[in-house]
Amino acid sequence: MDRLAGLRRIGIDEISYKRSHKYLTIVVDHDSGRLVWAGVGRDQATLDKFFELLGEERCAQISHVSADAARWIANAVDEHCPNAIRCADPFHVVAWATDALDELRRQAWNDARALARTEGRRHRGRPPADAAPRPGHERARALKGARYSLWKNPQNLTDRQQAKLAWVAKTDPRLHRGYLLKEGLRFVFQAKGQAGKEALDRWLAWAQRCRISAFVELGRKIRRHRAAINASLEHGLSQGLIESTNTKIRVLTRMAYGFKSPEALIALALLSLGGYRPGLPGRPAK
Repeated sequence: MDRLAGLRRIGIDEISYKRSHKYLTIVVDHDSGRLVWAGVGRDQATLDKFFELLGEERCAQISHVSADAARWIANAVDEHCPNAIRCADPFHVVAWATDALDELRRQAWNDARALARTEGRRHRGRPPADAAPRPGHERARALKGARYSLWKNPQNLTDRQQAKLAWVAKTDPRLHRGYLLKEGLRFVFQAKGQAGKEALDRWLAWAQRCRISAFVELGRKIRRHRAAINASLEHGLSQGLIESTNTKIRVLTRMAYGFKSPEALIALALLSLGGYRPGLPGRPAK
């Protein structure tokens, strides 16, 4: 069988198969759900091998490519697939906002720790019974435990995490504003289509005037990738299928207790996930 025949919509990603930054690049067909190709490495030269195998005529038939924002993937797609629309993965875009929010939380935590150290020097030598409350110390402890309350989706919060989030909203308006910005970006991909594009316009204006450096920089990054994000909102492609394939490859790795060579892992992954039905000795091929 020609596993590269009829490809129109593909997803590209990398997966770590071993420590010390050992990676595979994989290509999945969005329409059939099959793994169609895998190669050792995660750079443009590796991905170029797939497009060279695909050939110029079939490359021209690729209509959509989903991927994260890796520059090497974008360069290879732009070079080999002139008719393809690149779609940014919504999960990765929202993850940028989560990273910006965590940077803001760490900054607030470090400010609280600095205040706690100042309070510690002020109260040094006092008997414990006479020691005054130390708001900086208590705040630092509370902020350290607020990570998951800020990260998780609102509908998945426990009662304790909801209470923690309410405490953040009451005591740190700046950090809570960062949380609302993260949730606002998540809403963009829930709305989808034209409504999502309009929501993203409003979000970008909000991020530009929020006076939080991490989100101002995030707004600039999203503007740089706006075309791919708009394509994702319009066509509804994501990396969900590709991430599922990555998970299955990791399961294969664990079941085999590792591989001496990546080629062996690629062969088993294609056999299990690529739709192969090889003929066996004494049996007709299916």
